[in-house]
Amino acid sequence: MTHAVELRDLQKSFRTRGPSAPSFMAALGGLFSAKSTVFRAVDGISFSIEAGERVAFIGPNGAGKSTTLKILSGILHPDAGHVRVLGLVPAEDRRQLGYRIGTVFGQRTQLWQHLPASDTFRLLARVYDLPPHVFRARLAELVEAFALEPFLGQPVRKLSLGERMRCELAASLLHAPRLLFLDEPTIGLDVTAKARVRELVRKQSERDGTSVLLTSHDTGDSEHVCERVIVINHGKLLYDQSLASLRARFITHKFVTLVSDQVNLTLALPGVRVVEAEPYKTRLEVEIKVTPVARVVEAALTLCTLHDLTVEDPPLERVVQAIYASTNWATAPLATREAS
Repeated sequence: MTHAVELRDLQKSFRTRGPSAPSFMAALGGLFSAKSTVFRAVDGISFSIEAGERVAFIGPNGAGKSTTLKILSGILHPDAGHVRVLGLVPAEDRRQLGYRIGTVFGQRTQLWQHLPASDTFRLLARVYDLPPHVFRARLAELVEAFALEPFLGQPVRKLSLGERMRCELAASLLHAPRLLFLDEPTIGLDVTAKARVRELVRKQSERDGTSVLLTSHDTGDSEHVCERVIVINHGKLLYDQSLASLRARFITHKFVTLVSDQVNLTLALPGVRVVEAEPYKTRLEVEIKVTPVARVVEAALTLCTLHDLTVEDPPLERVVQAIYASTNWATAPLATREAS
């Protein structure tokens, strides 16, 4: 079976000239300097993505995410290594690849601002050589799925950001791509619009079997869309695991919410602190290596009757922060992908 994405020992470097100095004269002198330095943006990355997988590709600024995406989409040529996207070599088969992938960039648009989104959809149908009956059927599906009908005929410039992003997604999915690249797809959206976009991406992937590679600084995107996380930094791949496994490795705390018959519930246990207290409801943060959650529940049951109990993992953002805070971050051994 052909992988949706396959990278092996991928490398890409850039050459820069002159000193990295704050002064204008030093920078100007660097333009004429014969000295140069080599910056390795991607340093031996290897991973693969199967058909239908939704993968978060995360890392701090300068980690190599954008360079990798540009190589995968055929914009950049790699210096070394093996790269295949849907069985094609991106830099050599860029035109063919364009018919099989879709892209959504949160800070860029493919919609004509002064025209209705419907006009852009018709233009894209020509670009992708969609037969009229295929275009009409596909557009009808997307209009219904993304609830575009109320504003389909309005100029894009008059749409809210959330409405525009729904149109951007529909435009990227119009030709039924087998692989979707998402780069900050929810940037600038409010909470409701973010949730809507995330739900649409996940449902479309599940329905059509579309593979998704998502980069975002909003960890909520990764948490609600993807089931697997790839973490890179300094051009190196550090972790490639399921979201659940990554959580298990780095989670040291859990949140426990207790609803009881006690107006105020106090538990004197090590590693347990109250983060929110309301009448009959207490939310605790539990350091699980110090006190297991089961011990917290047992202690609560000796003091009161519980009417409700929830145990939650911290948000993915907390997990990512724990990874970044690792003292051996740059040299940490790779946690390879689990056997499926």
